[in-house]
Amino acid sequence: MNLRRIVAIAAALLACASAQAIDYRAVGANPAVLYGAPSTRAAKQYIVPSGAPLEVVLTYGEWVKVRDMAGDLAWTEAKGLSNKQRNVIVRAANTKVRGAADDTSPVVFIADKGVLLELTEPAANGWTKVKHRDGLVGYVRSNDIWGN
Repeated sequence: MNLRRIVAIAAALLACASAQAIDYRAVGANPAVLYGAPSTRAAKQYIVPSGAPLEVVLTYGEWVKVRDMAGDLAWTEAKGLSNKQRNVIVRAANTKVRGAADDTSPVVFIADKGVLLELTEPAANGWTKVKHRDGLVGYVRSNDIWGN
């Protein structure tokens, strides 16, 4: 194979990979056990609480390889993840959630680092609409949360 052909194939593969949307799923009703390999006999890495978002990197039968907010990779059973509800995690302390998608809009509430918020509308123009478990709804800067 000549160099031009290799470069063209690599560029096509990169274009396909970048066109795919990132797939986030929330941990279901029960906490998820994350393993070092796709087997319950593999070493247990850690437990992720119910509702936490995980990025699905790869699906292998009944198992999925996931990435957490810290960037760590592990395996979990697909049946433990929910396709229905999506949550995000606040990245920084004192994150302002506003009444509208605007920095000048009044603050509805302030969320601390690590707080789970329900994603109600996908990100648009750098803002994501979220809902707190107490029922408060507002907009947060998309780069202040993970899992969107």
